[in-house]
Amino acid sequence: MTRDSVARPRGPRESRHKSQNTLGFMAMNAHRPPEEQKFPADFPAAPLTLEGFSVLHQMFRVRRQAWRALDGARRLEAVEEAARTFAALGRREDGETALYSGLGHKGDLIVLHFRRSFDELNEAQLALAGLALSDFLEPTTSYLSVIEIGLYEATVALHKQLAEKQVRPRSPEWQRAIEEELASQRSKLNARIYPKIPERRYLCFYPMDKKREGADNWYRLPIDERRRLMHDHGLVGRRFAGEVTQIISGSIGFDDWEWGVDLFADDPLVFKKLVYEMRFDEASAGYAKFGPFYVGIRVAPDDLAKILATNGGPR
Repeated sequence: MTRDSVARPRGPRESRHKSQNTLGFMAMNAHRPPEEQKFPADFPAAPLTLEGFSVLHQMFRVRRQAWRALDGARRLEAVEEAARTFAALGRREDGETALYSGLGHKGDLIVLHFRRSFDELNEAQLALAGLALSDFLEPTTSYLSVIEIGLYEATVALHKQLAEKQVRPRSPEWQRAIEEELASQRSKLNARIYPKIPERRYLCFYPMDKKREGADNWYRLPIDERRRLMHDHGLVGRRFAGEVTQIISGSIGFDDWEWGVDLFADDPLVFKKLVYEMRFDEASAGYAKFGPFYVGIRVAPDDLAKILATNGGPR
């Protein structure tokens, strides 16, 4: 996972913690600076971040026995109502909804929502819950987050400037400098924090953490060391530019893991190749913890009946 690469592109914890927008993952030990930048102890340890769309993943299992027992006319009515609703949610210009047919036992249907706020996410969730079809959809998990770009490079550069000027953290001059930097970055990166859901056939979603285990504690590393690791991390993903679109979302304080990663591609094998290669990079090998993976195939609202049929899925 990367939160600060130039090219961009991590459900609940398994047993409660077992174990933008093209890609960015890392290459090991590349471009190590000759010496680490030192900052006063009271400088903030966290990088600046940009936040965009609020994101909700919903995973459902179809209660097929009850669904098959329903009268055929009522099944058709429920499917048509759901298709109309999902079509309307998918045509929104400012945050949309997409459907995926889930692979494996973790769920039959993945619903992905992008919205401007948690309130709008709640409206989308309630719209789905109000469908007749919802009586036959059993939630298996969900994930709440906010699209995030971590500004490690910009943060370290700004901290260096402020340290040289002897500007103290959280002083009025400090706050002005931070606000100006965020405004500048937001102007440049607006399309990446408020993206359309990529029109690619396959989705891979997984949550992840940075380790806090003894000596392997990401949060005890100096910010410049984390900046280096995240810079190197981005070099791996650039090898997959054009093949995968990645969207990173932050979930600290919102869900059980720290980040969520959505990968979108037209060939699912690229998920395996990318994640496998990523595991050898320094930041991932030393500090990453991966949650469960969810894979789905994009489904148009008009094809929703295929997920619900007893004799086939999306073609």
